Amino acid sequence: MARPVITLVGVWVALMVLLATTVGATFSPFGAWKPVINLAVAFAKAGLIFWVFMHVREQRGLARLVAVAFLAWLAILLGLTQADLLTR
Repeated sequence: MARPVITLVGVWVALMVLLATTVGATFSPFGAWKPVINLAVAFAKAGLIFWVFMHVREQRGLARLVAVAFLAWLAILLGLTQADLLTR
């Protein structure tokens, strides 16, 4: 099998495992940790899609820097949103 096909199959398997984790977390009694687990799984799935299907792993230099800066900015915005919601 060609290397890109193995990579795509591996990513698909990883996404299916993360999907099963999401479904499992939904039906298990984690209480207050359930949203944290689901967000972590969602970030992992988005990261896999971002890294493989948007071809960020093939980029060099400035394109990777922009991608990392975008993720850092998104984390800052989400953190500030959570801080605002928690202080109300």
